[in-house]
Amino acid sequence: MTSPPVCAHLRTDARLIDPDAFYEALIEMHRDLSDETSAIVNARLILLLANHIGDIAVLREAMALARQDAPAGA
Repeated sequence: MTSPPVCAHLRTDARLIDPDAFYEALIEMHRDLSDETSAIVNARLILLLANHIGDIAVLREAMALARQDAPAGA
């Protein structure tokens, strides 16, 4: 098993080749799911992508950015 490539920082530049197709696939993934099931599917997707990234520093940077400006208790 090889080690993941070292990536010092989270890349936030636009990198999706077809962002509309990604958005459509994301919406389709949630179609006909309850709010609870949708949250579970989101959690699974997050864990799969975190495993793919594999770099805890990058993941922590992404988590901090995702939480930034989120209202407390919402």
